[in-house]
Amino acid sequence: MINIVLFGPPGAGKGTQSELLIEKYGLLHLSTGELFRRHISSGTDLGLEAKKYIDNGKLAPDHLVIEMVEQKIDENLYSKGFIFDGFPRTVAQAKALDKALEKRNQSVTLMVALDVQEEELVKRILERGKTSGRSDDADVERIYTRLKVYQKETLPVMDYYAKQNKYVSIEGEGAIEEIFQSISEAVDEAVRTRVHH
Repeated sequence: MINIVLFGPPGAGKGTQSELLIEKYGLLHLSTGELFRRHISSGTDLGLEAKKYIDNGKLAPDHLVIEMVEQKIDENLYSKGFIFDGFPRTVAQAKALDKALEKRNQSVTLMVALDVQEEELVKRILERGKTSGRSDDADVERIYTRLKVYQKETLPVMDYYAKQNKYVSIEGEGAIEEIFQSISEAVDEAVRTRVHH
């Protein structure tokens, strides 16, 4: 199985790249946002518990997130692998994910972070804001806040994977095909080295 953790600040083009990766490697997309929505709308036990936090404007605790992720992995044990989109967000989640995958004789193959300059991100998000209808895509102050939160949250996660030699930063500016090419090469390299260990 190939398991890719895909990261990038708002506006980095994660959605586009994850679609291309899914197509090329036959992976399943695992987004915690989607999992939450699915559990909440289906009224599962996990969904009901998560809703309590969300209704109070709080983040759902790690154990809930992990349980949903584990369930999703178990439903697809015979798949070619996953793209974890914007997850794990904290080192605690990254450790829990490693444990969950280990139990199933799996591991994270690679963490890919798309690197885009701040000015470029702001420009892209404002551009997107013209059509996305999201109020936080149109407000420069809020965009900067989101980018700061991203940096603060994800740096420790990047370090965590870097210590395992599983972190790669990809230049996220330029032609979509070129960026995809760089990611594919990094993934293929990670798969190759893992086979030889």
